[in-house]
Amino acid sequence: MTSELDPFRKAILTVHPDLEDAAFRALPGGWHSRAVAVDDRLVFKFPQGEEAELALRREASILAAVRPHVSMPVPDLRLHEGMPLFSEHAIIHGAHLETAQYEALPEGRRQALGEVMAGFYAQLHALDRAAMTAAGACPVERWLDGDAIAARALPLLPAALQSFAGRTIAGWRNLPPDPLGETYGFFDGHGWNMAFDHAAGRLNGIYDFADSGFGPLHQDFIYSNFIDPDLTARIIDGYERLTGRAIDRARVALLTGLHRLWELAALADAPEHHETMIASVAAWAARQ
Repeated sequence: MTSELDPFRKAILTVHPDLEDAAFRALPGGWHSRAVAVDDRLVFKFPQGEEAELALRREASILAAVRPHVSMPVPDLRLHEGMPLFSEHAIIHGAHLETAQYEALPEGRRQALGEVMAGFYAQLHALDRAAMTAAGACPVERWLDGDAIAARALPLLPAALQSFAGRTIAGWRNLPPDPLGETYGFFDGHGWNMAFDHAAGRLNGIYDFADSGFGPLHQDFIYSNFIDPDLTARIIDGYERLTGRAIDRARVALLTGLHRLWELAALADAPEHHETMIASVAAWAARQ
């Protein structure tokens, strides 16, 4: 009987015939790649299309440049050239970290997580720009301007969110450039890119550097708000102690709201995503 995993299994066995009797399972799909876990110790990623292949090559190069300079465990991607191109790395064991799970953590575990994430950001932001450019890092995706976000997102929002959205877009229009400039950063630090050991209450590593690149420094702190603003506050506190930089918390909050409106605007033509994106805006508005 054929399986959707058969072509991936065949490709993997060409480089790892020793895995003939291993257990193969599909992992939840990303936007650009299919992923297969083998014996819960190796992950193989198969890019879907030319753009995805370029992104996988770039991610492997970036991780090679990042890994020696961060304490946080990150994937060690090995590329296998051929038809198809695919990557291999050892699994960093752990699961996603979501809001309810974070809220259930005791105080000490919350603080430890904030500190380790603060160290991760401090180390990333200290990386040499020229070296990261040579590794393939490029500017992160730029958000739509205020007019475009308003035109695409506001008609989709319920009346109860119109005031919040209007204030947020107005703040974005009037926001001066980041006082700390641009940096190489992760720009994707939410709980779905974490390998969190829930039994031990600790973070085992971070993965998916496809969206990393150069962007406004404050923006790198918004993504942990998908987990909980309490975590973001702890990360910022630790980061300030480590780096001596002052982070504008109001700016981070504004950027968080704008990011969620931008995501809705970017998906305005994809109604199947509207409910999720509107709920994301509503969740942040309720915190303000």
